[in-house]
Amino acid sequence: METADMLSGTELQVIVFQLNGEEFAIEVSQVKSIERMQPVTRVPGAVPFVRGVINLRGVITPVIDLNTRFGSEGTHDEKQAKIIIASNNGTEAGLIVDEANDVLDIPADSVEPPPEVNGTISAEYIKGIARSGDRILVVLDLDKVLNPEELKASARR
Repeated sequence: METADMLSGTELQVIVFQLNGEEFAIEVSQVKSIERMQPVTRVPGAVPFVRGVINLRGVITPVIDLNTRFGSEGTHDEKQAKIIIASNNGTEAGLIVDEANDVLDIPADSVEPPPEVNGTISAEYIKGIARSGDRILVVLDLDKVLNPEELKASARR
């Protein structure tokens, strides 16, 4: 969904999560569940950002380490970390984050296109930047984060 598509409604409901001290958001409609951190089985030949797989209620689910995906050196406190089970266009994966504990309704018109700046996260993964009070949230583009071609390439290695 493009930024313009998000702006067509009056409010956008998002799950807010933390990663390396920054706040990010994913649309609630793309989140299936939030799970406690659990043992992840490594998969030989997987791309570096795929930490491995988990057995989630009988379904084998790939798990992506967002720090690695975004090229960050950050690490997770395994006792605090959560796995957000996200789904987008038929692709489902777990996203390891530091914390996930807020659901917010943000005005759709507060979402702006991502700025053209060089930062720790590649702009290709950002759908937009949202303001909620004094908070600034980075809204992720799950089309890019859960790119099925990259995930398939990982399985073929």
